[in-house]
Amino acid sequence: MALRGSLCRLLRTQLNSTCQSRAHSVAVIGAPFSKGQKRRGVEHGPKAIRDAGLIERLSHLDYPVHDFGDLSFQHLEKDEPYMHIPFPRTVGRANKLLSEAISNAVGAGNTTIMLGGDHSLAIGSVEGHAKKCPDLCLIWVDAHADINTPFTSPSGNLHGQSVAFMLKELQNKMPELPGFSWVKPFLSAKDLVYIGLRDVDPGEYDILKELGVQYFTMRDIDRLGIQRVMEVTFDHLLSRKQRPIHLSFDIDAMDPSLAPATGTPVNGGLTYREGIWITEEIHNTGLLSVMDLVEVNPDLGASREAVESTASMAVDVIASALGQTREGGPITQDSQTLKEDTEQLRL
Repeated sequence: MALRGSLCRLLRTQLNSTCQSRAHSVAVIGAPFSKGQKRRGVEHGPKAIRDAGLIERLSHLDYPVHDFGDLSFQHLEKDEPYMHIPFPRTVGRANKLLSEAISNAVGAGNTTIMLGGDHSLAIGSVEGHAKKCPDLCLIWVDAHADINTPFTSPSGNLHGQSVAFMLKELQNKMPELPGFSWVKPFLSAKDLVYIGLRDVDPGEYDILKELGVQYFTMRDIDRLGIQRVMEVTFDHLLSRKQRPIHLSFDIDAMDPSLAPATGTPVNGGLTYREGIWITEEIHNTGLLSVMDLVEVNPDLGASREAVESTASMAVDVIASALGQTREGGPITQDSQTLKEDTEQLRL
């Protein structure tokens, strides 16, 4: 455990590249977009998260927060399905716009928070991040693997295919979708870890096994505990070299009792403590560069309380990833050292 604390402190001092300055400020970018799936309402996710007090919460951190508002997406009137994929041109154009926005924010030295919108937006978010930080690694926290290809996807929805666009190993299994000619695979399977899986399609399961992707289902979390899951995650992604982390967090990773207002809830998800532990540990590395928070859908809440609890959960996850402790204050060097020493005593 002492090694783990030393490793975290070492990681905070050894990152070189454009991403090195990201801890000095935070950029928030809203992406009100829903065409990556068929259920309307997720485009209102950024507003719901802001209304739940996101910017106010982040203002208590030790660095300035810049809210750049929402991107404006054009929805094409004529966008015929390709194979059984709906709105490919609209989704492709939206992600290209988002990629440019994320790239600019990261290039300006910001830790960047993207508020979705549906999870198809991760295509542009991670791609834009990779333009500035090509050595990034990706932690995907989700009930779903989102690694279907157009040939394996049961629904055709692009929010379930995001990762397939990124992986070099799937390049020959992806058809040329209209609207996506600008995307070239940029990530290796070894640079990806999933946490929280519990609803994986058969075709996705085959892909995960074939590529040897590191993933943790909810059963794995039950068996190992979330602390061990994060230790293995960091060992897998960061043992060879320290590099920027892209965290793509789908709110449906949380149990529906905590985040019911989402499009594809699945019972048996992360508890509050597990979800916050994930983001606390990612913050503690000092390597978080970009975070997506997606799939908050206010239209699908059964009540105002359901919507508010989902949006509040999103705020808690984001604030934790940026350093707010469960006690309400920012994580400082002293408080981080105390946390590590306390963990050692527990063991």
